Amino acid sequence: MCRINTMSKDDIPLAGAAGEPPDPVSFREALVFWLKLGFISFGGPAGQISMMHQELVERRRWISERRFLHALNYCMLLPGPEAQQLATYIGWLMHRSAGGIVAGALFVLPSLLILIVLSWIYMAFGESTLVAGLFYGIKPAVTAIVAQAACMARRSKPLVGQSSTTTCPCQITRAFAGRACCGSWRQECCCG
Repeated sequence: MCRINTMSKDDIPLAGAAGEPPDPVSFREALVFWLKLGFISFGGPAGQISMMHQELVERRRWISERRFLHALNYCMLLPGPEAQQLATYIGWLMHRSAGGIVAGALFVLPSLLILIVLSWIYMAFGESTLVAGLFYGIKPAVTAIVAQAACMARRSKPLVGQSSTTTCPCQITRAFAGRACCGSWRQECCCG
């Protein structure tokens, strides 16, 4: 007989050591974070999830690693954009319905505004050498963000049956995008 493991939100702490409750995060502080994330989240879901992990788990310690992975696994089961769902779910964990609505909206709206402005600039001035060069220069930066996310994922334990000698994403990025993405060819790989 198959038994499903059901965990309530109270079974997994948001952050802190075992048994230690996390420090409460003010709604204003969370709102500023989600707004900032909405403006700087580039690189698709891999880059966005990596940024959320770095900020929420490692830097600010608003949520534990275990809780973050639990939320990520939950969001991966649902159809639709994982990073968007993860932001909304974590916002809901911290501040219930208002937190989920604010996190979900601020995760999308700043990026939408940026895309509208960039589209207008491209349509109006796209034939200018300066503007064309700026847009061409964005590509390696986004590639570097995605490569960094892949490096972080590679640092974790290998999956069952996966070799630990797989090609590093930084090596692939360097081969295709050159020094603009990963720095000097002689620089140590971030996957270490």
